Order: sequence, then C-alpha cells, then structure tokens
Amino acid sequence: MSRFTVVCLLAILTGCGRSPAIDLIAVGRIWTGNPDQPWAEAVSVSGGVIQAVGDSTRILRSAGPDTQILRDDGGMIVPGFEDDHTHFFQGGFQLSWIDLRETRTPAEFIGRIAEYARNRPEGEWILGGDWDHEWWPGAPLPTREWIDSVTPSNPVMVSRYDGHMVFANSLAMSLAGVDGSTGDVEGGEITRGPSGQPTGVFRDKAMGIIQAAVPVPTPAQMDSALSRAMAHAVTRGVTTVSHVTATWDEVAAMRRAEERGALLLRISVYIDLPDWRNAAESLRVKGPGDHWLRIAGVKGMMDGSLGSTTAWFEDPYDDASHTTGLNVTPLDSMRAWIGAADSAGLQVVIHAIGDRANAVLLDIFDSVATAHGPRDRRFRIEHAQHLRRQDIPRFKALGVIPSMQPYHAIDDGRWAQKRIGPERIKTTYAFRSLLDAGARLIFGSDWTVAPIDPLQGIYGAVTRRTLDGLNPDGWVPEEKITVGEALRAYTVDNAYGMFLDDVTGSLRPGLRADFVILDQDLTAVPPETIKEANVVMTIVDGKVLFGRQ
Repeated sequence: MSRFTVVCLLAILTGCGRSPAIDLIAVGRIWTGNPDQPWAEAVSVSGGVIQAVGDSTRILRSAGPDTQILRDDGGMIVPGFEDDHTHFFQGGFQLSWIDLRETRTPAEFIGRIAEYARNRPEGEWILGGDWDHEWWPGAPLPTREWIDSVTPSNPVMVSRYDGHMVFANSLAMSLAGVDGSTGDVEGGEITRGPSGQPTGVFRDKAMGIIQAAVPVPTPAQMDSALSRAMAHAVTRGVTTVSHVTATWDEVAAMRRAEERGALLLRISVYIDLPDWRNAAESLRVKGPGDHWLRIAGVKGMMDGSLGSTTAWFEDPYDDASHTTGLNVTPLDSMRAWIGAADSAGLQVVIHAIGDRANAVLLDIFDSVATAHGPRDRRFRIEHAQHLRRQDIPRFKALGVIPSMQPYHAIDDGRWAQKRIGPERIKTTYAFRSLLDAGARLIFGSDWTVAPIDPLQGIYGAVTRRTLDGLNPDGWVPEEKITVGEALRAYTVDNAYGMFLDDVTGSLRPGLRADFVILDQDLTAVPPETIKEANVVMTIVDGKVLFGRQ
C-alpha cells in the first residue's frame, strides 16, 4: 500500500478534509462590522466559531438535519455588543439593592429609603442608590437628618449615580468613626454644615471612609452578584465587557464561574492601578487568561465627576467658582504607576473627565511611550468627556483610545452648561470631532452609572437628545455621529480596545460567534426611534443565551 493510499484512508476514517458540521445559521440583514464585506445575508457557525458569512442560498446549503436556523424577521443582525467600561459586580449587587435613580423629589427620595428600610433586618446595611440631585431643582444635597428618623436601626450608604459621591446616615457615620473631628482626605471632600459637622455627603476619595465600614461580601454573595449581572447583560445584547477597578475577590468569583462553565459572556478585567504589582505578577505567572476571562490591565483615576463638581478643569466651575475640581491621584504616583504598569506589559486605562485631567494624562501617556519605546500598548482614557480643542488631535497622534459613554451625554446635557458654561461644552462628549481627527472611538455604559444598554447608547450618540426632552435637535448637535459609527464603537473598535480583535467584534470566518438579533434595522428607522428597538436574541459562542418570546 502506497503512502498516498494510507493518507487517503486516514483522511476518510478521521473525517479530515470534510467541512465541519454546522450547528447554527442566522439569516437576515446582517451588519458584519467587516469593511471588506459590510453587509451579508447569512452567517454559519460550528463549534462556536464563524465558518462562513455571505449569500444565504449558498450558506443554507451547508445546513444539516440538526442545524438550528435563526432569522431576523425584519430587523437586523449585528456583532455582539461590547461594553468597554462597567463596574460589573456593582451592577450585579445593585440589581438587588435599593434603586433611587427615578426619585424626582427629596420627599420621594426619603420615602423610598423609608419603605425599603421597613423590610430590612435590624443592622443590615442599606446600599445601592444611583440618586441624582439634579432632578430636584432648587433642592440642596441630602443631609443625614433627612433619613435618620426612618433608618434608626440600619446604616445607610447610597451612591450618587456617577459613583463620585455617597450619602450616609448618622448610624453609618458612627460605625465608620466619623464625627466633627474627622479630617478631609487628599483627593476627596467631606461636606460639612455651618457648625463644621459632616452632613452625610462624601466625595471621591473621602467615600472610602464610609465604604471601609461596610461588611465585605461573602464568596456566595459575590457569585450571586456575578450571575445576576451576566443574566441581565445578555438580555441587552452585551456579549463582552470590561470590568474596571476589579478586586481580587471579584477575580476569584469570575474564575470560579469559568471553572464551572458558568460564564455567559467574555470579561476583560482591569485591576486598580495602585495594585499594578499584583496584576503584573498574575500576568507573569498565569498569563493573561483566555478569550472568556482575561486580566487585561490596570485602571486608575485622575479626577472625579462633573455632577459632583470634582472633575478637574483648567478654570473654575461656573456654578462653584471656589473650585476647579479634584486631582484624586497625586501626579507623581500616577506617572510612576503608569510607567511601571506599562513596563510590565499591562494595558493602562485611566479615568479622566475634566479638560485639565485629560490634558495632563495625555502628557503622561506621551512621556511614558516615548521613554519605553514603540509597542502595541493601546492606552485608553476612560470618559474623555471634556476636552480642550487642541487636545482632540492628540488622541490619534499618540494612539490613545477615547473610551466614552454616550448615555452620559444625554444625561449630563440636562445641566452641564450651568457647571462649565457655553464655551466649554462645545468640546464636551466630542464624538464627531474625535472621529474626524482619526481617533478610534469606543463606547460603553459605566454601569451602574448608566444602564447597560447599548441601544440606548447608540440612540444617545446619534441623536444627542437629552433625557429631559429639552434638546430635540440634539445637545451640542455638531458632535452627533452616524448609526454605523456608533455600531462600530460598540463592536469592532471595542474589541480592539480590549485586545480582543482577533476573537470578537465583527462577523468574519474564524472569529467567535457572538452576535445579536434586533427587532429593527437601526440603519433604516428614524434616529429618534432607536431607543424603542429591542434585542430579540443574544448568541454567545454560537449558543443562544437569551431569546425574547
């Protein structure tokens, strides 16, 4: 028997050379995210991997008796949405905590806390919140007297929705050891009344005083929060997330989920920047991980938020002329930590909101890259909300990725001008300007600061209609972008921003089969109706994880 004959027989016996059995085929109007083939009619999947993208007649011929056929039924199919910036465990916990996002008056705020407290065991902490005092025109920030009488037996710590301010009752402050003698924290602020006593509001680094008194969640509670977060995210079409400022307890919970095959989506993890040594050691010893769970890099903080008047600006706030905001991490530490993390091969992503915070951070990124030499580092600025005009081209020039959250634009747009005036808002959430300057824009939610809902984000980026309905033509309308550009920011470029572009982000043969079926073609409907679209089905790794009846 010749060698050729042996090889042929082995090929027949092992199935070598055969096309793989097709597990799933999706048919419809498909936006692929692939510039070489922007639209297609069908995609086939085997073993969680895309096999073919193109003509539906040809691809349907590859179906076998067990192939699952999915159709978009008049909507569209897009790559799985990726969220570049979430606080994923916080989101999971918030789903079971008190929700104050929709409170529109101080009385409603107090009443909802009182009602929630009536059903809690004595001594249990009341956590969560997401309140926004900007919905309470003319009302001051809350004070502990508002709720002390309705929460006598439960310590309370509820966050403002931006995560840069917490409100605590007297019991929580007592457990944290806070009184009139408690000093301010560098990079934070304790709000005080006329007598000098803390009122219950703590900003940025000062929040840690109260947070330190909150019991650490148990492993079982961590596992439950992760499960809730994943189950919720896939209903919104989210198949990959960045989880920023992660703790090692959270990493342990994610690893437990991966070991038992319970991860529903892909997670890129960013450890707190000051802990870069442990992140670097994990990378050295265990490697970054796989396409389900990766220790991707580190995340730091330059400043606070606009809503809390702690974002760091060149000039004072228009409505708080005594301050230009806060630089929450000493610059010497920021430079040293970014340099060290970059030397260790970690991706560095840094929160910066105010124009000075962004300008200084771009300088630091530039100096670190120059000192360490060329490499594919993909520095990211998280939020990049308020920019000086001259800094916009620097993103492209330095290869820095603006990692932004379009829902924030239609939320902040209700009140931002009173903070920073009519000139500075002209380069606020500068999506169009950044794209025109050649930057690679990526999008996310900042969940729980905003809903983990890419369709709402696309609506915000395309229309810039504020949540109060007062800007029907868009807030700073010259910064609107197209549906295609918004889709790309939530898919193709997000994958690039997480070093997953060889795994996900577009629908091409060889990539993992993550995609979403929508009930509307976002490119064909009036932009103002995009927020009414729904996710019909979410497919991750070729498996249907969510399907709307």
